Amino acid sequence: MDGVALGQTMPGPLAAQVVMWIGFLRRGTLGALGTAAVFILPSFVLVLVVAVLYARYQGLDWVQALFYGIAPAVMAVIAVAAVRLALLTNGRDVRLWVISAITMIVTAITGAEIALVFVAAGVAMMLWEAPPKLRRPPAAALVPGPALAQLTGIEPGQQLSLFLFFLKAGAFIFGSGLAIVPFLRDGVVVEHGWLTEGQFLDAVAMGLITPGPVVITATFIGYLVGGWLGAGVATIGIFLPIYLGVVIPGPWFVRHRDHPRLRGFVKGATASAAGAIGGATVVLIQGAVIDWTTAGLAAAGLVFVLVFRNREPILVVLAGIAGLFLHPLV
Repeated sequence: MDGVALGQTMPGPLAAQVVMWIGFLRRGTLGALGTAAVFILPSFVLVLVVAVLYARYQGLDWVQALFYGIAPAVMAVIAVAAVRLALLTNGRDVRLWVISAITMIVTAITGAEIALVFVAAGVAMMLWEAPPKLRRPPAAALVPGPALAQLTGIEPGQQLSLFLFFLKAGAFIFGSGLAIVPFLRDGVVVEHGWLTEGQFLDAVAMGLITPGPVVITATFIGYLVGGWLGAGVATIGIFLPIYLGVVIPGPWFVRHRDHPRLRGFVKGATASAAGAIGGATVVLIQGAVIDWTTAGLAAAGLVFVLVFRNREPILVVLAGIAGLFLHPLV
């Protein structure tokens, strides 16, 4: 239960955090590293294989047809994830719904990276839940370092740029693995121009269709940008903050997990994550829904996700098959 509570407080996908926590309890930092490695390895290998095939054959008509159907289905998955996360974390708290709404609007309008919005939301709720006493400064250690958000401005080389970008992204995955989508799109498509909008949608689809945490999308993107080394660099970068978020604060967290400021920061950051996912859906759907057929596929995907919980990989497979039959001939 301590591992689950820590996972809800620190950035990263919950499953990976709990696996690392178990290793940490048994053998310390090396134990956490060992359990993390074997947990991530199968997904890493599978996504890397898919990335190699994708990079080689993406120009073929049948591959384009597959993702013609997959892209709108992915939009349905992301939209429902945003709503479910908001309902789960916000409840009836009007403050949290306001935070989610503001983040969604900012993300939808600007399509921009919202790392500082996450931090601001967390700090706002932290101070609201537990206002600091006079002459006592707020606990700065509870806030992920804003300086980390500036790291991707340093680009002495492509591999280093990849690493720093995914390192920053991994530090701000609050609430759901899909919260990383707006971060990735802004950096990968808009800021660096590493991938096209369509390639990015395909990368998100790969993260959903393959086993393991959604953030394994980093492996797919890393390979398309920097080959084999890029895949490794991106994967290490995205999981390193998650690992450090378990092994460094672990002992301290067990002693302070009920602190009102800590709980307040988590509330604000998670509410912001829900809004960011919703905003990302608005932005991405413009590239995924391009005609009436894809609009119908998105609607069908929405119904599927609402009726069948935790069956996203099946939906992506069915959508790919539909794309093969419905994709207009060129």
